[in-house]
This record gives sequence, structure tokens and C-alpha cells, in this order.
Amino acid sequence: MSTLDTRPPALLGTSGQIFLAITLGVAVLVPALNLLLPPDSPFYIPTYVVSLLGKYLTYALLALSVDLIWGYVGILSLGHGAFFALGGYAMGMYLMRQIGTRGVYGDPVLPDFMVFLNWKELPWFWWGFDMFPYAALMVLFAPGVLALVFGWFAFRSRVTGVYLSIITQAMTFALLLAFFRNDMGFGGNNGLTDFKDILGFNIQSDGTRATLFALSALALAGGYVLCRFLVRSHFGKVLVAIRDAETRVRFTGYRAENYKLVAFVVSAMLAGIAGALYVPQVGIINPSEFSPANSIEIIVWVAVGGRGTLVGAALGAVLVNYAKTYFTSGLLAPYWLFMLGGLFVAVTLFLPKGIVGTFYEWREKRRPPPDEAAPPLAEPRPAE
Repeated sequence: MSTLDTRPPALLGTSGQIFLAITLGVAVLVPALNLLLPPDSPFYIPTYVVSLLGKYLTYALLALSVDLIWGYVGILSLGHGAFFALGGYAMGMYLMRQIGTRGVYGDPVLPDFMVFLNWKELPWFWWGFDMFPYAALMVLFAPGVLALVFGWFAFRSRVTGVYLSIITQAMTFALLLAFFRNDMGFGGNNGLTDFKDILGFNIQSDGTRATLFALSALALAGGYVLCRFLVRSHFGKVLVAIRDAETRVRFTGYRAENYKLVAFVVSAMLAGIAGALYVPQVGIINPSEFSPANSIEIIVWVAVGGRGTLVGAALGAVLVNYAKTYFTSGLLAPYWLFMLGGLFVAVTLFLPKGIVGTFYEWREKRRPPPDEAAPPLAEPRPAE
């Protein structure tokens, strides 16, 4: 005999708690090992490694945003690199405005590339980017509005499946071509670079790099909690139902397009935050970030880690990008794309649920049935 467990499901679960503990621990440990230890210590982490790890964390947040819509709504977006790049450009524009007279041409207002192209005044869409609060707002606003407009038309037109994927890829390719043009006012093919300060702090200093790393880790933790809250709520249950049987969801009276639109916009904003944290740590943002190949690579990260697991998406991003860093710095560098493609094929054939998804499945199989797991109830004793 067993009793029915009526307790609400935990928000994080065991895997989520472990993930958050590791993420928050890394946010403290890595900067401490960089700032507090001497360079000759065996535990010292160089600043360039801190920046590299920070870049991995921004990719993990980007993968998390894609898993929210692909793993739980069934929207395979091949254009999320566009939202990532828009957030990066918003931060890059702020960083360019902070250069001031320290640029090559010494103009206190115009960035160097505008002076080189004989621009006479700052374009209207650059106004306000000398203020960090405005730039931070645009990090969310720019990708959010693009996702809202795109999703509003796409979801209400009932575009799904491979057709939606192709349209998202066309969107990011169109932005790639647009941002390559010098007359767009975003630096053309060279993009935005040569950053000096962020909030008055030298962007190249060890302390700033460590702080950016910690902020990336905190953003990843916060993004995970937000996504986990969404997918565990009633809203998330509707998203999963839409993924599995959208027509039935519509028949029950739900406006499926509204649910998909909200999830899509939230996902785009998370991608924009990832891009904003990426730019100051890498030191450049250019139109190549809009490349459709980058968006396809994000899908590989999520597939390797485990679609629909959140933790797996973040893990896949870190593992694949670490492998990319390792294999593109040696004799195997020319073959990296072949290795990446082979990895995706291998995961599809042998680990269709990804690393974390396969682990979850294995754990469930080893878990005893509910009747066996429940402790036996004490037999009632007769009244004396």
C-alpha cells in the first residue's frame, strides 16, 4: 500500500541545485584564483583564461535561451545568433561612446570609423548610448522587439516546422548583409572594437575581467532559474502541450500563438543579455556574429548536452566550445567543422536525448517502482 504524494514539484530539483551550486561556486572561485594568488602559484588562473571561461558562460546562457523554445515549445530557431548579436551591438555602441577623445582621430563624439567615413554628426540611433542604463535597456529592447515583430507574424500565420526554421535563418542572414554595409552606421565589416572603459573601469584590467566573468556566471544562474520557473509553471505545461500536440491545445481554447510568442521574446532577451556580456570580454563585435552558421552551431550545443533539460544545454555549450578551442589550435584546426558535423551526427544516432537527457533516462530506469519505493505503512493496532 502507498500514499499519494500531493506536494508540488520542486522548482530546481537535484540537478538544478547542483548546477546552481557549481555556477555560483565558479563565480567566486575563478576570480579569487585570478586576483588573490601570485602568478607563480600552481592554482593561479591567468586573466586570458578568465576571459575565455567567461565567453563559455555567455555561450551557455545563449544555449539556455535556445533550449527554452526548442526543447519545451518545439520551435527550432536557426536565427538566434541575430538576437545574440543585437545585444552585443547594443553593448558595443555604449563601449564605443566611452572612448571619446582617446580614439585614433580624437573626436569627442564620433567613433573612429565614422570620422574615417567623413560622417559629420552622430546618427540618431546612436543617441543615448553614452549612458549605461539606456544601453542596458537596449540590450533587452532590440532583440525583444525583433522577436516580438517576427514572432507575431510567424506564429499567427501558423508557420511551423522546417518552414519556420528557414525563415529564422533568412532573418539572420538579412541582418548579416545589412550590418556589413558601411552606411548602416555600425562599423561595416570591421564592426566595433578598441574598447577602453566600461562604467569608468579599464576594460583590460584584471579586476574588470574577473568582474565580467562573475557577472556572466550570475547571469547564467539567473537565466536558468527563470527558465526553470517558466517550464515548471502552468505556462510551461501549456508550452510542452503545444510542442507535443498544438492542434489539440488550440481545440481546448488556448491561444497557442500567444504562448509561443511570449516564450520566443523571453528567449530572445536572454540571448541579448548573453551577447552584451560576450562583447566586453572578447573585445569586438562585427557582422560575422549574425552568420547563420553560428546559429546552427548553437543547435549542436543544445543537441549534444540534451534538448529539453536546460542543464544539458548549458553543459553542451561549454563542452563543445572547449573542444573547439582545443582542436582549432593544433594540427586538427582545418578539420574542426568536419568534427563538429560528425559530432552532431553521432549524437543524433547514438544519443538522441543528449548527454544529460540520456543520463536522466538511465536514472529513471534504475529507480524502483513507486510501490516498492514507498515505505510500508504501520498496521493499525486494536484499541485496548
